[in-house]
Amino acid sequence: MLSAVLDLVLPPSCVGCGVKGASCCPRCLAALTAAPARRMPTPAPAGLPDCWSAAPYEGVVRRTIVAYKERGAVALAGVLAEAVARTVLIAIGHMGGRLAIGDVSERIAAGHAGGGSALGHVVGRLAVGHMSEQIGHMSEQIGHVSEQIGHARQIVHAGQIGHVGTGFAVVPVPSTRRSGRDRGHDAVGRLAVLVARRLRACGLGAEVWPVLGQARRVADQAGLSCAERVSNLAGSLQVLPTAKGPPGACALLVDDIVTTGATLAEAARALRSAGVEVPLAATVGATRRRS
Repeated sequence: MLSAVLDLVLPPSCVGCGVKGASCCPRCLAALTAAPARRMPTPAPAGLPDCWSAAPYEGVVRRTIVAYKERGAVALAGVLAEAVARTVLIAIGHMGGRLAIGDVSERIAAGHAGGGSALGHVVGRLAVGHMSEQIGHMSEQIGHVSEQIGHARQIVHAGQIGHVGTGFAVVPVPSTRRSGRDRGHDAVGRLAVLVARRLRACGLGAEVWPVLGQARRVADQAGLSCAERVSNLAGSLQVLPTAKGPPGACALLVDDIVTTGATLAEAARALRSAGVEVPLAATVGATRRRS
């Protein structure tokens, strides 16, 4: 709360590099969004979905995630959602559309195979959305941004990017109750809502489905090995009994960071036990594992 009040009173500065003018400057945004890739932890725990991240968890990426998650800089949610949404689109292209059932998946996959034209249109649409949010206050830029947005809408309306018929669920990995209280906000829940919104803007039938909850308490994960984390988390998550049915046949897991993959594997197990396929997990950052 204090951080949000100070943002209204003091000139904002980039959390990544400290330059004045925006909470995330263009250079640091580029660092967040320039390197989406498949980053599986080694060793990967059993049941871990195909795991993609926007960037390695270091430098600018680490500082941005920490500011958002631990210091209450909630204005960064849109920037981080941008990075995750782009990562999801590229992952779907590489996976041949396993998440998106319908015309849009075929076109994204075809775009990847044929030089990336269709995929480029979709990723470009996300960039337009972020530009309009970041520099909409600058009058000399409004005309240019409006033209780009209009062009992106024409692409969708013309059918160059189709709409998914069945859709899929965007599922945030829940924090422990204590972590949520300490931070004062649901960092991953907010991120998942914005990721789903950005994917829908690109014609994907994505709907947030916050159905995972804690089934039991777990020990602090800090300092635990991969095997110890898997054991610590086993059976710790569940699909909430009050949850409505999923908005699609499969789910995309969203989290801020992947380290050993134990949390994502446990989340996938809980969803699969409810009959939901989990082919993909996406995070902002991925830690570099050290032996």
